[in-house]
Amino acid sequence: MQDATDPQVSDIPVIDVGPFIRQEAGAAQVVRGIEQAARDTGFFLVTGHGVSPATTARLYTLARAYFDLPEDYKRAHGRGTGVPGGVSFSPLADEALAATKGIETPGDYKESLNFGRRLPGDAWPDAPEGLEAAFGDYFSEMETLARHLRRIFCSAIGLDPDYFEPAFENHLSALRVINYPEQEESPLPGQLRAGVHTDYGFMTILRSEASSGGLQVQRRDGQWLDAPCVEGAYVINIADAFMRWTNDEWVSTPHRVANPPAGKGGSSRRQSIPFFVNPGKETLISCLEPFCAGGAKYEPITYGDYIELKTRQAFGQR
Repeated sequence: MQDATDPQVSDIPVIDVGPFIRQEAGAAQVVRGIEQAARDTGFFLVTGHGVSPATTARLYTLARAYFDLPEDYKRAHGRGTGVPGGVSFSPLADEALAATKGIETPGDYKESLNFGRRLPGDAWPDAPEGLEAAFGDYFSEMETLARHLRRIFCSAIGLDPDYFEPAFENHLSALRVINYPEQEESPLPGQLRAGVHTDYGFMTILRSEASSGGLQVQRRDGQWLDAPCVEGAYVINIADAFMRWTNDEWVSTPHRVANPPAGKGGSSRRQSIPFFVNPGKETLISCLEPFCAGGAKYEPITYGDYIELKTRQAFGQR
């Protein structure tokens, strides 16, 4: 586990948000710290968040058990789209995230399970027992943490604390558990655990773990930083739609998941749990007033149209 005070990773601060959540001394310092991080790198870690360790551990354990099942079983589930709030399974190397930046690479060396309350999926598998409930319980924990963070953002921007809440009444947020297996063979040229990309939505809340071959964040000078891993903390990053809302003053930063170093001893298997916080489809993304003094860079657009635009751009379409 890395020391969060190490100069190599000090660009990505660790912030205890407990004082803000409890509205006690230190709340203003929380707001200032997050605002600075949102402007500088778009990444920070939070502790004091109140997420249940038991709920997190249950999802982690059951998802890991699913990934350990035979490949034929996994591929027989989660491949359809006919069940609202169902599960979706993405097998190894099925996705190449760098394509969203116009970079052609082999598929990423990972597999994942995906769920959203308002997103299409497939029927949940029978094994392991309790998987659907574990996803649902953790999803609820993330909704609560996301509300706390939105209120912090509003305080930093100078908005009413509940300014963003109407945009999230029918939110399209997604919960994903990602398995990065041991790399028993050398990856293909250009293949990473997750290729360089930015996230499209409002923000991402990531539960990660210490292992070789982890999350890296690109500084503005192009240098790649290893994100610190702090027990019990969550990595938060600003995503593209929120960056547009702030007229590009709060930054959505490229990131990737590196391969473990060749020849490194010990296990390099890794499991992470990102929660992609996305507003409702009809939400209008329009320059927030505090950021518009020099004029808005972008025309207003609904979140649904914005995602369609980003997808077309990613695949070279007009």
